[in-house]
Amino acid sequence: MGGMAVGKVMAVVNQKGGTAKTTTTVNVGAYLAMAGRRVLLVDMDPQGNATSGLGIDKRQVKHCIYNVLIDDTPLASVMMRSCVEGLEIVPATLNLAGAEIELVSLISREHRLKNALADVRAMFDYVLIDCPPSLGLLTLNALTAADSALVPIQCEFYALEGLSQLLRTIEMVRKHLNPGLAIEGIVLTMHDSRTNLSQQVVEDVRRNLSERVFDTAIPRNVRLSEAPSYGLPIPLYDDKSRGAEAYRSLAGEIMSREGA
Repeated sequence: MGGMAVGKVMAVVNQKGGTAKTTTTVNVGAYLAMAGRRVLLVDMDPQGNATSGLGIDKRQVKHCIYNVLIDDTPLASVMMRSCVEGLEIVPATLNLAGAEIELVSLISREHRLKNALADVRAMFDYVLIDCPPSLGLLTLNALTAADSALVPIQCEFYALEGLSQLLRTIEMVRKHLNPGLAIEGIVLTMHDSRTNLSQQVVEDVRRNLSERVFDTAIPRNVRLSEAPSYGLPIPLYDDKSRGAEAYRSLAGEIMSREGA
């Protein structure tokens, strides 16, 4: 394992929608598991796309992350096997949509996920949290529980604008809730090497946030967008596609940062 922290918790976060957060969480998780890591994916998005993207029928889910956060159901009892060997998932269902409001009145409301994860962290090498596209209490729970934030950014004109707001939120979480929260890195997604705009955004982001940006950029790729409708991550749907190669490379970068 080469000195890797056991149970490293990464929140995949961006309050903007459409930045490929779920695609990134699911596929990085799948490639880490296929590289022999023990991975837990926690779906914190009420849409539950990471849950269905790993082949789980949400109608069959009895208990989900909602029960963990609101009813103190033990996290271990809610974990399910995904379609990838070595990748477990804590599913989300639409029940989670009410959690933002219900969390408000609960004691230590920002620490619910952190406390729930404490019992299982040691069983995994990586815990990936798929955050909803907002900066509400669900995302705050993820950032409070996390060691680091992995930030996917779409290669489009307003990419950097939303980023400064997110970085301010991360600063705030550091100050008040989780002093150890680091930025794992920024992942450029939906990159189209043929357009000047995409190239401009890449240069912009790299100039402003140099060492924080991963070398791997995720291309726009039809196979990546098709895979979830089959309930499969990209390595099981089309391992030879450009999207698959990019996520394999990104998972490799994440592992190499651990000295793994």
